[in-house]
Amino acid sequence: MTNAGETTRIRYDEGCLAAHALNVFGDRWALLIVRELMLAPKRFQMIRQGLPGITATVLTQRLGQLAQSGVLTHDAALGVYALTDSGRALLPVLQAMCRWGAVHPGHDPRRFISPTALMISMTAMIGDARGHVAAAFRTAREGFVQRLSGDGVLRPQALADPQGDFTLEGDGNSLARAVYGPVPLARLADEGIIGLAGDARAAQDFVDLFRLR
Repeated sequence: MTNAGETTRIRYDEGCLAAHALNVFGDRWALLIVRELMLAPKRFQMIRQGLPGITATVLTQRLGQLAQSGVLTHDAALGVYALTDSGRALLPVLQAMCRWGAVHPGHDPRRFISPTALMISMTAMIGDARGHVAAAFRTAREGFVQRLSGDGVLRPQALADPQGDFTLEGDGNSLARAVYGPVPLARLADEGIIGLAGDARAAQDFVDLFRLR
């Protein structure tokens, strides 16, 4: 609970806990900034690359507000922003929003999708999965491994040099098309939409867990 004199910005003058939460991260862009930091600390420009619609001024303001609220920290010497335990605790909120958005009409997957956004959405949208696999994803600036360890929970990790049973390479939108779209991976690779290396059969079996029908 927030005590008198703390720095949470008051927009909703209510005692409701949901309103209190929105006082912390309810400003435009705030929760998406948290999303971009969920898997790894980042510098200012790296955060902005994942949020192409935000201005530098607004990003600076939101980072400051989230730092004051205890959601993230800023290492001024390194220029790196990182989530606190409080910020990382918002992962289930992001996952619930992904699941809700998937069934709410009007989603346009042709709009920009950041690689981090895709990785988080995958943790929310995976189907019944009990196998073991390490799926590597490479983009121009970021790398990730998504791991299944037999319990059905997908665990993402940001890595500079991701290695796995197979590797998919592309930007956020092309990788989202590979994961969620109906076109087989081999065809997407043949058409140059994605890169595909390693165990192609395992890769296809993996993305079949996410197919939106």
